[in-house]
Amino acid sequence: MTTPRRFADLRGGVRLAVDGVKGVTRIVEGVHGSVVRLAPPLGSHEQRPLRGISGLVYRSIHGTAGLVGKALDVALAGVEQLLAKPDAGISDGGQSDAVQRDAIVSALNGVVGDHLARTANPLAIDMQLRRCSAPGPRPLLLVHGLCMNEQQWTRGGHDHGQALAASLGYSPMYLRYNTGLHIQDNGAALATLLETTLANWPVPVERFTLIGHSMGGLVLRNAVHHALAAGMAWPRHLDHIVSLGTPYHGAALERGGNWLHRGLGVSPYLAPFTRLSGLRSAGITDLRHGEVSPLPPHIACFAVAGALGQSAKGDWRGDGLVAVDSALGHSTKPSKRLGIAASRTFVANGVGHLDLLASEAVYARLRKWLT
Repeated sequence: MTTPRRFADLRGGVRLAVDGVKGVTRIVEGVHGSVVRLAPPLGSHEQRPLRGISGLVYRSIHGTAGLVGKALDVALAGVEQLLAKPDAGISDGGQSDAVQRDAIVSALNGVVGDHLARTANPLAIDMQLRRCSAPGPRPLLLVHGLCMNEQQWTRGGHDHGQALAASLGYSPMYLRYNTGLHIQDNGAALATLLETTLANWPVPVERFTLIGHSMGGLVLRNAVHHALAAGMAWPRHLDHIVSLGTPYHGAALERGGNWLHRGLGVSPYLAPFTRLSGLRSAGITDLRHGEVSPLPPHIACFAVAGALGQSAKGDWRGDGLVAVDSALGHSTKPSKRLGIAASRTFVANGVGHLDLLASEAVYARLRKWLT
C-alpha cells in the first residue's frame, strides 16, 4: 500500500472518529436530559438539547471535536497532496497489506457507506469495473455482496469468473461498489456504467452474462430494470442473470435489527441508544424486504440457494443468512413470486452463504446453465 493512500485512509479515519465523538455525546446528552426531566419510563418523550451549564458543556464538546477534526483534516490533506507527486510515491506495504486494507474498507462501506459518501469521506468507495483479462465476445460481470469487494470472489483458491473464462471462454469483469448506498442508487449507477462500457467494447458482443452474489443479485436486477426503463442499449446483449444466495424477499437478520431499533424507542431512557441501533446503512436497511423486479422474457434468470443442512426441505436456516425460499424467489403470495422455472434453480445442500463462492456443486451448475 502506498504512503499517499495511507494518509487518505487516515483522513477518513479521523473524520469518522470525530463523527463518533459527536454521536456518543448526543447519546449521553439524551440520557442525561431524560434523567434531569424525570421522564416516565415508557412512552415517547421529546429529546431537547439541555440548557444552562450542562448544555454549554455538551455544545463545547461538539464544537471542540469539530474544530480539531477540521484542523487535522486540512493538515493531512496537505501531506497527502505532497506525497501524491510522481517522485514521492513510496511503496511501503505488500500485496497482502492492500488486500487486508481493501477488505476492511469494504466492510466499513457496507455498514456506514451512505454516511461516508454523504460526508465526502476519502474512505467512501467509488463504483468501478475491474477487468483482469483481454476483452472477448462473451463479457461476464460478477457483482459482490454486502461489505465485500471483487477480490473476495476468490475463495478457497477458486473464482467462478476465472473458472468460466477457462472452460467457456468468458471475459470476466468485477464490480467494486459502495454497498452502503441504496440498492436502487447502485443499480442506476451500474446501468449507466455498463452502457458506456459495452458501447466501447473492442470486439462484437455475442452474449453478456451477469452473476450476483447476495446483495449483488439485487443490484443487478435493479440495473437491468433501470436500463430498460431508460431505453439503454446494453440489455439487448444480455442473455443470462444468475443470483447466488440473493435475498429477494429480504434477510431475517436486517428485520431483527429493525425490531431492535423500534424496541429501544419505547422508553425515553433507551431512545437515545437508537442512534447506535440506527447505524445501519441504506444498503443494509434495503435488505429488510428485498425486491422482485420484473424482467423481460428474453433474459434467462437462474437462482442458487444454499442450505446448511443436507436437505433444504424444512431447513429454516437457509445458508445461514438467506432463507432458501428467499434466494429462489418462492412465495405463497403471487406478487412476490420470482417465477423462475424449477430447471433454472438449484439448492446447494451443506453450503453456507459465503461458501456459495467456492462450492464445486455451484460451479458445476453454473457451467451447465451457461454452456
